Amino acid sequence: RSQMSILDALLKLRQICCHPRLLKIELPEFSKHLPSGKFEAFKNMISEIVEGGHKALVFSQFVRMLHIIRQWLESNEIPFCYLDGASKDRLEQVDRFNNSPDIPIFLISLKAGGTGINLTSADYVIHYDPWWNPAVESQATDRTHRIGQTRQVFSYKLICQNTVEEKILKLQESKRGIAEAVILGQDTWKSLTREALEVLFEV
Repeated sequence: RSQMSILDALLKLRQICCHPRLLKIELPEFSKHLPSGKFEAFKNMISEIVEGGHKALVFSQFVRMLHIIRQWLESNEIPFCYLDGASKDRLEQVDRFNNSPDIPIFLISLKAGGTGINLTSADYVIHYDPWWNPAVESQATDRTHRIGQTRQVFSYKLICQNTVEEKILKLQESKRGIAEAVILGQDTWKSLTREALEVLFEV
């Protein structure tokens, strides 16, 4: 039970970095309407990308975060394509994005769209929440680096300063297995030493 509590706490810390609305907390003093600094920065980035006539892929491992972004795009009348694990029109969404100059944004869940698709019409890639295995992120970014790409591609990873996101990145650099345990909840949680936990939960 203590192991699950640790992973659940780490999940909540990661989610609140993305947006308070991701948290499932039923407390009278907790408001899901709190602003998100990362989301505000993200919206500014997207506005500049769209105004500049560019096209961007936006990856997140949290489908609920993609839904929040989708709601904002809809309210601002910004056209977009969407793909997650439940999507039945995967190829249609890819074709629409690649062949429609007026669709600047493609929202993609990392697990559903990280491999096997060609998205060379995009010249920006945004990883909204980091996946701590750099190979997985690289595979997702590589959707834009295919035959037919003629423009320079810019890739961004959004990290909240002084949060668990920065701390897990540091752990990932030293020992990938620890970071994967935190993200995936794998049996490799046993790799979480007391020292690693102290780093993650340091205030």
